[in-house]
Amino acid sequence: MLRVLLLIFCSISLIACQPKADNTVVLTSDASYHATLSKDGQYALISTANNGVQFWSLADKAIKYQWVHGASNSSNVFDTAISTNNAYAATLSSDSVAIWNIDNGHSVGWWTLPAYAQSVAIANNGHALIGLADGSVMSLQPDNQGLIQFLGHQEKVNSVSISDDGLVALSGGNDGQILLWQAQTGQPLQQWQLDSRITKVLLSGDGTLSFAGDITGNAAIWQSNSGKKISALLIERRQMNVSSARFVNQNTQLLTGTPSKEIFLWQVNSGERQQRWQVEVTKNSQNRGAVVYSVTQPSTGKVMSVSSQGLLEAWDL
Repeated sequence: MLRVLLLIFCSISLIACQPKADNTVVLTSDASYHATLSKDGQYALISTANNGVQFWSLADKAIKYQWVHGASNSSNVFDTAISTNNAYAATLSSDSVAIWNIDNGHSVGWWTLPAYAQSVAIANNGHALIGLADGSVMSLQPDNQGLIQFLGHQEKVNSVSISDDGLVALSGGNDGQILLWQAQTGQPLQQWQLDSRITKVLLSGDGTLSFAGDITGNAAIWQSNSGKKISALLIERRQMNVSSARFVNQNTQLLTGTPSKEIFLWQVNSGERQQRWQVEVTKNSQNRGAVVYSVTQPSTGKVMSVSSQGLLEAWDL
């Protein structure tokens, strides 16, 4: 009897830790390859299987732009990015990158890549980073056509991030290396190592904090200038991958999403978990899982996410 009561109590506790979203919007019922939320929660950029790349105005609940990345509307865009100031967006396919002006919806440029692409990030001035499977990172400045190839990694680069001013870059690869470097020159600044393949890296907008997580569930936050570790996330399970991340609340907290429907809020200075949410799976979906593509906290009272189910979800704190 005691065991049954304990099971019931645990079930109730688990449900209490997974509040249903206060607001849910269906962005697409089509299959989606990736999506990004703007930091302020005003926009969403989503790549669909059959309807191209859609740029949403979330306040209007309407598509603002319909972009064609390649030669046809059936794009293979699998990574997207929006600059913090909502000036630029980037879309990435396996062999090309496109940069878009959000103010007018026009293309800034389209570039082919020398190797299979993995990840894209974009700064407030349109400076873009592209992580490649050959272990290099392309650092592209469209305003002056500046281009460098960073060669610091020995294996595939899975994730890249760039500071808002476009000066500092962070990249992580299959070898577990996390490298901080000058985005305009390729000069290395810091190097860290985790146990296994890096799945996600993130720079704070001001470049002062660096985050990385690997495939085995190790994740840490460092001071960018000194290289000192601030904290390791206190992950209480054998494995937890990070599919999305964003520093929030003036860099005092970190939001992360996982490939298994979960969103977590962490305290930066201690690595302690503060809250947990779970995204919804649509009734008509044949896939019972959901990858959390992007997370943000547009205000101190709200958390938002967009997932592979095509759902925009928001929780009031």
